[in-house]
Parts: sequence; C-alpha cells; structure tokens
Amino acid sequence: MTSIGDRLTAALEEYSAAARPVVRGIVLDPSFRCIVSARDVADLAKALGVGETDVPLALVPLAACYALPPISKFYVGAVGVGSTTGDLYFGANLEFPGAVLSASVHAEQAVTTNAWLNGEEGLDTIAVSDAPCGYCRQFLYDLTTAEKLQVVTEKHGARALTSLLLDAFGPEDLEKTERLMAPEEHDLELDESSDPVVAAALAAANESYAPYSGGFAGVALQTAAGDVFEGRYAENAAYNPSMSPLASALTMWRLAGARDPIARAVLVQVASPVDHVATTDVLLEVVARPVELEVYVATPRP
Repeated sequence: MTSIGDRLTAALEEYSAAARPVVRGIVLDPSFRCIVSARDVADLAKALGVGETDVPLALVPLAACYALPPISKFYVGAVGVGSTTGDLYFGANLEFPGAVLSASVHAEQAVTTNAWLNGEEGLDTIAVSDAPCGYCRQFLYDLTTAEKLQVVTEKHGARALTSLLLDAFGPEDLEKTERLMAPEEHDLELDESSDPVVAAALAAANESYAPYSGGFAGVALQTAAGDVFEGRYAENAAYNPSMSPLASALTMWRLAGARDPIARAVLVQVASPVDHVATTDVLLEVVARPVELEVYVATPRP
C-alpha cells in the first residue's frame, strides 16, 4: 500500500519548480499535522503564483493524499479556512472495508473535525476536489458559519453553501440554537479521569455536539507509541449525517499520518437515547482488531 508520504511526494511533482520547495517544506516536515499556519499563506501564494484566497484550492491535491478509499478508489481532498485564526486545515475521505458504508468519513466532515478539534469556532471557506454531495451539504449546515460558508471547487468556483442547499432543514427547525463548532462544555465528570486516556475521552465528550439527543460522547485512541487522538460526537439536524466519536478520532489519527497502530480505545458517553457502544465496537473491530473498547459513563457535575 502506498504511504501518505509517497503520495505527497508524487503530488508535489505536479507543482511548479518555484512552488515545490516551499510546499515541500511544509507538508513533508515530520511535525506537519495537516494544518497550514495563516502566516505561511502569503509565502505559499507567492510561490504558487496565485492570490491568497486561491491557496486552499491549490492545496486540495495534497489533502487528497490523506484519503483512504479502498472501496470507492475515489480520492477526495478538502482544505478549510478557519474563521478564528485563518489557518488552513486539511481533510480527506476515509472508508473502512468490513464496516457499513455509512461508517465512512467524507472529506468535508474530516476538514470540519480537524479545524474544530484544533480550536476553530467556524469555517469561512472549504475548497474541495469536487462539489459536495447532499450528505455533506446537510452536515455543513449545522456549522456556526453555515450562512456565510463558501464552498470552492475548480469546476464551479466559489459558491455559498446556502445556494447549494436550497430550502435547508437545520437546527432552527428543531428549535435549537446550538451550532457545530461553537465552544461547548457540558460539565461531565468521571471517577476514573485520572487515567490520561480516559481523561482525553472525557474532554472530548465535554466538548461534543449533541443538541438533538443529549448523547454527548468522546473517544480517545492511544497508539503503540503512546500518542493519543481524541474524537468528538457531532450530531446533525437531519440525524443521519451525524459523525461518530470514533470516526472523529480515526480522522485525527489519519491526518497525523497514522504512523503507529491503535493499541487502546476508550469511549466516554452519557446516558441518553443514543448509545454509542455497539457502533463504536463494530468499527473498532474492523480498524484495530483485537483492541477491546473500554466504556465509561459520565455524569453531570452536581
């Protein structure tokens, strides 16, 4: 199987000789975690010979190098512009043979997850390989910035999300004021939170987005090397485009290069109409056999 590094090296050959050293210095740096600092955008624009607003679209082929599509063989990359910092965030589609197709992660979900878990409170723009499917348009409509979000593709240019999702159904239709990527703190606690991996899953649950069910949940994955990747549950007004906490954590693991195998998995959730155990267990069995899922139920602080 071709590694992410090999894909990036091959993709860099499609850039001009002038752009290649600048881009290579960012994406092939061992510390790169699919985030391009806003301070590097001007240099990238100059090297690429484009305007600064065109840099996200120019980087989409590199984001697609992180895709894992063994079923569809369709590589999708996305680059989002954080509304809080102006940093650029990569995302890519992920598929998991042996699991149902609905367990797949779309590139637009991945870029949202990457930005959200790195402290962004919205996305101003998402550049993507092709026009978002209806599932992704619905998912993005829960974002804090949905009303102003621009979706950019090479074929269609920049278009407002609201123009791609006419007569949209969103949080307000279910009488909710919460929005995905807004800061959350649910005041959950666990007696076992002295364990650092459990504490990471608890922190993810505390910041998860579940206004429709109240099923706050987080997952923490620890690799064989000791790195820990968190994932937060993200619900959607249409329910089905919701993203599981394990899919979120796997996205962050993949965007960090997926260098080491998963050795431990912890789920923290609250008692609610939504139970994440069964679906998390099934997907974990596919991606990290024979790791067993550890489950903890958190409660609100008195």
